[in-house]
Formats: sequence, C-alpha cells, structure tokens
Amino acid sequence: MKRLYYYLAAMLIACASPNSYAQMLKVPQLSSTQTIEQELGLGKITLTYSRPNLRGRKIFGNLITYGTVWRTGANAATLIKFTDDVTIEGNKVPAGEYGLFSIPGKDEWTIILNKTAHQWGAYTYKQSDDFLRFKVKNVSLANPLETLTIQFNNVDQTKCELELKWENVSFSFHISTDVDSKVMANIDEVMNTDKRPYFESALYYYENNKDLKKALEWISTAEKAEPTSPFYKVWKARIQLKMGDKAAALATAQEGVKLAHAQNDKEYETLNQGVVDQAK
Repeated sequence: MKRLYYYLAAMLIACASPNSYAQMLKVPQLSSTQTIEQELGLGKITLTYSRPNLRGRKIFGNLITYGTVWRTGANAATLIKFTDDVTIEGNKVPAGEYGLFSIPGKDEWTIILNKTAHQWGAYTYKQSDDFLRFKVKNVSLANPLETLTIQFNNVDQTKCELELKWENVSFSFHISTDVDSKVMANIDEVMNTDKRPYFESALYYYENNKDLKKALEWISTAEKAEPTSPFYKVWKARIQLKMGDKAAALATAQEGVKLAHAQNDKEYETLNQGVVDQAK
C-alpha cells in the first residue's frame, strides 16, 4: 500500500508541476497593453491596444508591409468603443465596439472599423465585416518614436482627434458627436421639474450662443440662492457682456470683485476683474 501511495503521489506531482509553475510564472509582456478613455459630448470613447517597440527594427514598409491589413498594434486587434453615436471624418458611426484596423501606405493610410471587435491580430480579419473605411494622409516625424502611441488631441465638448505615432510616421483623424438636440430637449424637460438646474442651463446657453435673455434670467435666479457668491457674479457679468450690455456687466463684475476680496477669494477676484477690464 505504501508503495502504491508513493507511486500515485509521484505521478500527481509530475503531472501537476508544469501547470503549477506555469500559473506561478509571470513575465513582462514585450508589448504592454494600454486602455485610454476620452469623454466626448455626453458619452465616452474607450480605446484598448498593445504597444510594440521598435527594438532596432525597421517597421513600416518592412516588418509591416505597405498595402496589408494591420491590427494597429500588437497581440489582439486594437479595440475602440463608442457609448454614443459619432461622426468620423464625415461618416456616421453608431455606438458600439469595433476593431480598429489599418492599411499602412508610404504617403497615406486606410483606416478600418471592423464589426468583429474582438480578434487576435488580423489573422481572421474579413473585409466583408468592415463597417467603415477611409483614408488619411500621414506625416513624417523628425525623431523616431520607440513605442507605438495612440492618443486623443484637440478635445472640446463635441469633437476630438485620434492620433497615431510610431517609428517616423504620424497621422490623425477627426471624431465628433452631436449633443445639442439632446441637451436642449433635456433642459426643456428638467425645467418643468421641481429641481431646476438654473446655473447649468444658463452656462450651456452662454457657451453655445443660445437665447442670452433666458440665460440671464436663469443665472439671476440661481444667484438668489447665494447672493454674496462672487462665482455667480462673474458668470452673470459674462452673459451681460456677451449681450452687449457693458454697463450692467461692469457693475456686476465690480460687485463680484468686492465680494471676492472680502472673502479672500483670489481666484474669483481675478476672474471678476477680468470682466471689469473687458467691460471698460
């Protein structure tokens, strides 16, 4: 019985050891994974990709040949997800997940959104599953970049650019979203409730060149909750100035300067003074 026990134990150890060691062994990936998120409008863009390095290699036109589909990274194909509908280079793209593939070229690239989001490399890529293809011009980098880098640039409330840089190549494309109709409908809806976001609505109207008389009415209502706040004074003065009423803007901002000074609020003293200078 003892011999049988030792035999079975030895067999168990021999069979289990490789898996056990494999589970325990952790090594750094040659191409690290990065996930970046960017708010856009009322939604968000999420991009996940693996970042290969040059490691002394010639990449474009050599390791990655021109005219062939590339995963736009290493390992799994680059994944891009939109929580809201967007427009990319003039093309409407519904919310959802897509595989971000590309076809490098010497002077221009073809960018691809593929409906099969989760793929390993481009080995099972099918052009028939493409949702969108468009071309972008690439530019040369003065200094080679070691690590593949994808990032969001020139971001505002409704648009941004997605830029790729690696080796001595860079390109970018434009992404935008339409939120105005949603926000305006939402403002109309919440203004019929008991808790009315007067300040937020006034700010949206001011920033997007809507009805400034209504914006002034709303900021004045919001101000009543905190009549000694220099915060509301500066925004009220800015709305008045945008309406062309310099005298009212000057008076409001001067009051904001006094309130901020009395409260030792240097930030809003400076901001109100800025409107005073503009109004003068």
